[in-house]
Amino acid sequence: MKPMPKVLELAIKQIGYKEEPANSNKTKYGKWFGYDGVAWCAMAVSWCYAQSGYPLGNIGYPKGFAGCQTGYNHFLKTGEITTNPQPDDIVLYDWNKDGRFDHTGIFEAWTHDGKFTAIEGNTAVGNDSNGGEYMRRDRSIRDKYRVVFVHPKVLDKF
Repeated sequence: MKPMPKVLELAIKQIGYKEEPANSNKTKYGKWFGYDGVAWCAMAVSWCYAQSGYPLGNIGYPKGFAGCQTGYNHFLKTGEITTNPQPDDIVLYDWNKDGRFDHTGIFEAWTHDGKFTAIEGNTAVGNDSNGGEYMRRDRSIRDKYRVVFVHPKVLDKF
């Protein structure tokens, strides 16, 4: 059996983590990133990559990316967008298809018929982009939102 990818394994261990206090965006990911108290989904992705030995590098900030749109722009420019995501890859969401990416997480697996699971920070049922919790989420490429997958080149260097 193939071992679980490192980034995904660490992200799964984060499930259940909540910002403290609630509705504050105060997290260990923001503290590590040096930008605590703001929406933290991208910082959580950057943290998982760095802690797993695959630092994303400077994507607007020395430790990775803090904004989903900044991440998307970078990954598009560097040719890291993929249509064949694998566990460990990044997923970005544009909830209302306005061209601005609102949320990110780590791709886990395809389930069926265009559906997949992702491990995401700062989400919740009822608040996809700023819910304050680390969760496994069921998502779909056939839903009303836009989904883009990223295979960071750092995964191929090791």
